[in-house]
Amino acid sequence: MDKVHWEYLSLHRENRVLEVTFRSPNKVNSLNNAMMRELTRLAQELQFDSELNVIILTGAQDIFSAGMDLNDPEAANAGNLTVAQRRQLVKVGPAMCAAWEALEPVTIVAIEGWCIGGGTALAVACDWRVAADNASFYVPELKLGMNMSWQSVPRFTHLIGPAKTKQLLILAEPLDAATAERWGLLDYVCAPGQALSRARELAAQVAAMPPVPVRMAKRAINASATALDSAVSFMDADQFLLTQDTEDALEGATAFLKKRPPQFTGN
Repeated sequence: MDKVHWEYLSLHRENRVLEVTFRSPNKVNSLNNAMMRELTRLAQELQFDSELNVIILTGAQDIFSAGMDLNDPEAANAGNLTVAQRRQLVKVGPAMCAAWEALEPVTIVAIEGWCIGGGTALAVACDWRVAADNASFYVPELKLGMNMSWQSVPRFTHLIGPAKTKQLLILAEPLDAATAERWGLLDYVCAPGQALSRARELAAQVAAMPPVPVRMAKRAINASATALDSAVSFMDADQFLLTQDTEDALEGATAFLKKRPPQFTGN
């Protein structure tokens, strides 16, 4: 795996800890489909690595991720695809999250700056989230006239409960790090610029533990907590396709670009 050329990823390994840094071509580190496929492929390959105890995931810039890249050529061309082809395209994000959730080593996300939409969905697919105290979290999909997909709703609900998940998704308001920690969305908060250092400290603690029981414990906990997740969220990609084609989705996108309040009609 070390000899693989990654276009968007940088890997650094020390003993039982692997650091993964993702970098998009734009300043806000948004997630394009090619990058998400790389993240999926990496996670799938790491499933066969018996030596790792911990994987740290972080963004390469001062912002963790602004979510899905709206300028991604694949996404921009979606209108020219058949429904069957579009259904395959919208599986890229959920496949990435599922691959990271399925990893047996403990996964720690180090967050600086904004963590938006799909970036938040990826973060909650991992085990622990460490963020700078000036970080912000934002899930704006409903404000844009679409549903929140990537099978992330059960993950949010496990972490912060149903009422807070409704606030996060339906009100679609940014959360500061202190609120996110109080709600349970964040596990550790630290000074600005120190998220990766704090994640490394946690990784060192985990790496010092016996590797096989660590994996067994994580798998047992996840199996107990997520047994019904797929059953309650398997349709959210198709729901995304449905909402994406509504007049409200067009209004949400237009209002966002024009920086005005949207006027939704239910159409």
